[in-house]
Amino acid sequence: MTGKIFRSIFITALAVLLLSFLVVTAVLYGNFVEVGRRQLEDELELAVRGTERAGEDYLASLQNRRYRLTWVDAEGIVLYDSDVSSGTLGNHLDREEIQEAMENGRGSSSRFSDTLTRKMYYEAQRLSDGSVLRLAAGFDSVFALLDNVVVPMIWVLFSALLLSAAVARGMARKIVRPLNELDLENPENNDVYDELSPMLWRLGRQHEQIAQQMQELHRRADEFEQITASMSEALLLLDSKGRVLSMNPAASRIFPPESCTVGRHFPALSGDEELNGGVEAALGGEHREFRMERDGLLYQIDISPIINQGERVGAVLLGFDITESALAEQNRREFTANVSHELKTPLQSIMGCAELLENNMVREEDVPRFLRNIRSESERLLSLINDIIRLSQLDEGGAPAGENVDLYAVAAEAAESLAEAAARRNVTLTLEGECTVISGVRRYLYEIVYNLCDNAIRYNVDGGSVTIRVDAVDGHGRLVVSDTGIGIPPEHHGRIFERFYRVDKSHSRASGGTGLGLSIVKHAVAHHGGRIRLDSVPGQGTTVTVTF
Repeated sequence: MTGKIFRSIFITALAVLLLSFLVVTAVLYGNFVEVGRRQLEDELELAVRGTERAGEDYLASLQNRRYRLTWVDAEGIVLYDSDVSSGTLGNHLDREEIQEAMENGRGSSSRFSDTLTRKMYYEAQRLSDGSVLRLAAGFDSVFALLDNVVVPMIWVLFSALLLSAAVARGMARKIVRPLNELDLENPENNDVYDELSPMLWRLGRQHEQIAQQMQELHRRADEFEQITASMSEALLLLDSKGRVLSMNPAASRIFPPESCTVGRHFPALSGDEELNGGVEAALGGEHREFRMERDGLLYQIDISPIINQGERVGAVLLGFDITESALAEQNRREFTANVSHELKTPLQSIMGCAELLENNMVREEDVPRFLRNIRSESERLLSLINDIIRLSQLDEGGAPAGENVDLYAVAAEAAESLAEAAARRNVTLTLEGECTVISGVRRYLYEIVYNLCDNAIRYNVDGGSVTIRVDAVDGHGRLVVSDTGIGIPPEHHGRIFERFYRVDKSHSRASGGTGLGLSIVKHAVAHHGGRIRLDSVPGQGTTVTVTF
């Protein structure tokens, strides 16, 4: 900008200087010519008086080389000429100034002289005898005048240009300095030219608008980051070239860290062909869904294109952890299959006995045995149905309200109910501990104690023992059920609380269990926010500790 201002000022100064020089030259030249003509008229007046008195002798006596004197008679014949022999000159009657002088007594003209090759100015006056005396003077043209002053003019022009350049540079810097020192962050606090005030005012308003918009963008970006950070689903945004624009923490837990770096090319780093293919398809405008396993977890991956005004600008990838739902679906299928099998077995036994009795195919002395079998299988079937109902109630979470329950009293009640079963199996059942009050659902607490003790009795050895202990540790209620039974191999510890899971299926069938007791225990303990710990050594016994 400084250069433009400098050039503008310099060119303007140069133009004004040249124009002024030309105007002054023209005015001076005009004045010079006017003064010369007046002087020419005065000289002619003197020459006329001298010629009237002394004639040609007077003219011949003049030694002035500045003017040309010509004396013409009334017929136009040259009588005398100061520069050229009169005999060589033609008739001058056709000269404009001579004709005018003969008619009016005085005449003047100017023309370029072919004889003297100069522009001549003529003044003529008629004498008393009818002749005409003409005085002529030549004046240099304006170009000749300029030629005479060209050197001084160049010096003046050069000096003027230097001065103009210095002034232009100084003015340019002075003009630009306030502009360079503008505080654009605070436009309205600048002390500059009044002409810039409207622009600075608009800049101030724009700054305020931009600041508000930036604040709104930051707020929305923070909201977006907080929302995506709290999402359990993985979220990954890609641009049209597959580069990562944004991701949330859940995405870094699913995909390799190097593939989730913002600005990196995601498909080339993910290391999964199906995932890469899904991303490429989404960038091409297609929607893809598939499942992917990572670190023992199962994820549902949805990849969709992002369309803006009909143009594909990127893709969004969502990853859902469906491990629990998939496991729940698998457990549901297994549970359905197991329930069908468990219900089918006693029903087949009941139907078989009933059919034999109906067709009188049973001897009279065997009828009581068949009836006992029908009754025991019916009890087993009813017990299984009751366990399924209780387990469904625990799954649904629709439990009754909690109350203060004495865990020791509940354990005593369960021990009393199982005393006969323990006696039948020659197992000693012992209750130890003290009154321990906890907040819970009495019926569910009873199910916990009953099922743990029932299992301890069922899978005990002849002459074994089961010990129930209730106490409080660090302000938490604790239930410990220990037995001297057959024990559980370590590889089964993680699964014995699953529905219908049996370590020894043949022994379980013989013991009469439904396979749901420990699963009921697990869900009831979870309902009370408790923890279960299992310690078991094959051949030595099992200890189950429940902390509420």
